Amino acid sequence: MRAAVLHEIGQDKLEVLDDVEAVGFGPGKVKLRVRATGLCHSDVSAMSGVLPQPAPFIPGHEGAGEVIDIGDGVTGLSAGDRVLVCWLPACGTCPACRRGQTQLCLAGFMNAGTPNFKRPGGDVFGFAGTGTFTEEVVVDAGCAVPIPDDVPFEIAALIGCGVTTGLGAAINTAQVEAGSSVAVIGCGGVGISAIQGARVQGAAQVVAVDPVESRREAALRFGATEAVAPDGLADAKQRITAGEGFDYVFEVVGKSVTARTAYESTRRGGTLCVVGAGAMDDNFQVNMFELFFDEKRILPSMYGGGDVLRSYERAIGLWRAGRIDLESMITHRVQLAEINDAIDQMRTGEALRTCIEL
Repeated sequence: MRAAVLHEIGQDKLEVLDDVEAVGFGPGKVKLRVRATGLCHSDVSAMSGVLPQPAPFIPGHEGAGEVIDIGDGVTGLSAGDRVLVCWLPACGTCPACRRGQTQLCLAGFMNAGTPNFKRPGGDVFGFAGTGTFTEEVVVDAGCAVPIPDDVPFEIAALIGCGVTTGLGAAINTAQVEAGSSVAVIGCGGVGISAIQGARVQGAAQVVAVDPVESRREAALRFGATEAVAPDGLADAKQRITAGEGFDYVFEVVGKSVTARTAYESTRRGGTLCVVGAGAMDDNFQVNMFELFFDEKRILPSMYGGGDVLRSYERAIGLWRAGRIDLESMITHRVQLAEINDAIDQMRTGEALRTCIEL
C-alpha cells in the first residue's frame, strides 16, 4: 500500500513508499479506502515539530473515502458507505462531552499515540490518530462520519477540518453579529472559511489580511469587502472603524506576534478569536491593566468551537444552498507522488487548498 511518510520530525520532505500496511483493525474499528484528502497547514506544523506528533508518521487528517470493512460492535456503518474522516471524534462520556463541548474531548488525541500503520522496519503513526496521506487507513468508528451521496469526496475532505474550523470560529465561537466589522489575519483555507462564516453571519465589513497577493485576491472572491497586506491593517482600522478597532478579529496564523496584532486591532469590548494552532513555547502576552481596562474577549476556537457533527451538517447545508463556495477553495489537485510539490506550494502561499486524489 502506498503512503507518504515522514521519518523524523524536522524533515521537510515526505517519502512516498509502497511497503506500508494499515494495522489495528478489530472491534470498534473501521477500515477506509481514502479517495481524497486535503493538505492542511497543521500537517506541515506537525512535520516541523510545532504540533506534537510521534514519528515516523503519515500526515493527513482532512480526508474522505469509502468504508472497506467494519469491526465487531460497529453500528451505523457498512462496507461501501461514503464517509469523511473526523480527526477529533467525541467519546460521548467524558466531562467535556457531557457538558456539550464535544470539540474538547481528548479521546481522539489518545489515538495519536497508538501506531495504526507498519512497515518492514517497524511501527508508523498516523497524524492525529488518522493519517490520510495513504490509500487505506484504520480508525475508530467515530472517526468515520457518513456523508450524503451528492457531496463529492474532495468537498467532504475540506469539511472534515479546514472548513469546519473556519466557519465554526465565526458562527459558534465568536458568534459574529450582523452589521459588524471583521478582520481576518491569515487567509489560507481556514481563514477563507472564517471569511465565509462572517459573511454568512451578515458582517458589514470583512477585511482580509495576508502577505500573499494571490490569497488577498482570493479573499475578495470569497466575501471579504477589502484585502490588505499586513502593513495595511492599521490604515484599514483607521478608515473603517475611525481608529476604534474591529468588532471581531480572527487570528488564523498561530503565532504570538500576529495574535498581538489582532488584539491591538480589536476594539474595546470586542472579540479576538484565536483560530491558528501554534507552538507550545510561543507565548502570547497581555498586561493586566489592558486586560481589565479594555474588556476585550479573547476566545480560542478549537475545531470550530462546537459539536463537529452538527457543524458538518451545517456546512453541507450552506454549500448546497450556495451560501458558501467550497469548490473554488481547491486551487490545486495532485496525486500522492506529487505531495512534496503540494507542500512547497502551501509554504509559499501559492495554494489555497490542495486536494490529493488517491
